[in-house]
Amino acid sequence: MEILMEYGKAFLIGGIICAIGQVLIDYTKLSPARILVLFVVLGVVLSGIGWYQPLVDFAGAGATVPLSGFGHMLAKGVKEAVVEDGLIGAFTGGLTATSAGIAAAIVFGLVIALIFKPGDKS
Repeated sequence: MEILMEYGKAFLIGGIICAIGQVLIDYTKLSPARILVLFVVLGVVLSGIGWYQPLVDFAGAGATVPLSGFGHMLAKGVKEAVVEDGLIGAFTGGLTATSAGIAAAIVFGLVIALIFKPGDKS
């Protein structure tokens, strides 16, 4: 029963984050690219002021999988690297913390492009 609660919390928080994105798409003139950037920056800001980690602790993957979770990982990586390496950590920490996700996106994108025929929708 406890695992169902974990899944429920992840679904609820992840769904709320996605619903916010859908509302922004439907009711604003923001482009999808700007909304994606907004979510990453919001994740960084909320992580910087200490509000995103409690959300991650509560919702797990529901808070780490969306793009706001990517921003959270960037901020968390920079914070840890600055403590460990000093000023140079401000430049290297974010990439170090998110390198696995970036590499996975590149590899899976390549694999999908090899399997299917990418192209314009014309």
